[in-house]
Amino acid sequence: MFSSLALRAPLGAALIAAVAFFGSACPTAALAQAASEPAAAAEPAAAPMPAPAPEPAVAAAADPATNAVSEEAVDNPYGLKALWNQGDWVARGTLLIMLIMSMGSWYIIFTKVFEQRSMLKSAAAGADTFWKASSVKAGLSALQEGSAFHYVAQAGIKASDHHEGTMVESIDKHTWVGMSIDRAAGSVQSRLTDGMAFLATVGSTAPFVGLFGTVWGIYNALVKIGISGQASIDKVAGPVGEALIMTAIGLAVAVPAVMGYNWLIRRNKAVMDRVKAFAGDLHNVLIAGKR
Repeated sequence: MFSSLALRAPLGAALIAAVAFFGSACPTAALAQAASEPAAAAEPAAAPMPAPAPEPAVAAAADPATNAVSEEAVDNPYGLKALWNQGDWVARGTLLIMLIMSMGSWYIIFTKVFEQRSMLKSAAAGADTFWKASSVKAGLSALQEGSAFHYVAQAGIKASDHHEGTMVESIDKHTWVGMSIDRAAGSVQSRLTDGMAFLATVGSTAPFVGLFGTVWGIYNALVKIGISGQASIDKVAGPVGEALIMTAIGLAVAVPAVMGYNWLIRRNKAVMDRVKAFAGDLHNVLIAGKR
């Protein structure tokens, strides 16, 4: 019996230890379950986080303000109008000179183009009518009066008819008629080159006139900045940039003048080739005695 009591004592201690162990573990599990339930409940609550999406609306609302600022920046107080209104008599005189240069260049270009077109047209008509006439005088009446070819033919016929009985009789007829026709062709060439010197002058001097206006404008701008005592970039860049307009105007005047000059010179050469060919043929016909 004593031995059974001895066995029961260790068993009882073991049961007490087991009960103590499970008693301490169950609250921990319960606490873990309780802690996991708030976490699970927090996850659905955290799901509606994408709510701050309306931020683009704020950015979109800010765009009009940005656009308004950029539109205000486009309004430039410096320009050609301000250059004229605020400029002195030197700046205005420079602008007027370049305006006259530009107007004169375009006038000469257009008038020369129409003149050359008329001469080329009369050359084509003369080839069809003059050389098919029965005589030189009949061909002269077929040419358009006032044209270059009519002028050359008239000068040749006059020299051929009035050679005898005058001082020029000492010159042989061949030389005299040839000289008269060459002088007439030279007069036509002089008329074609009228105004070309003006184009050349404008093309070579207009950039320097514009540069002079720029230098004068920069000088006045720097003087005004020095008097005001404000040398910030907004006070310097505006007047200096306004003065640079003069250089741009000078280039805009010079480039058409140079291009027009070269183009008209090439067309003048084509017209004079026609005139010289007509003059040479007329000379041979008059010397041959065909009147």
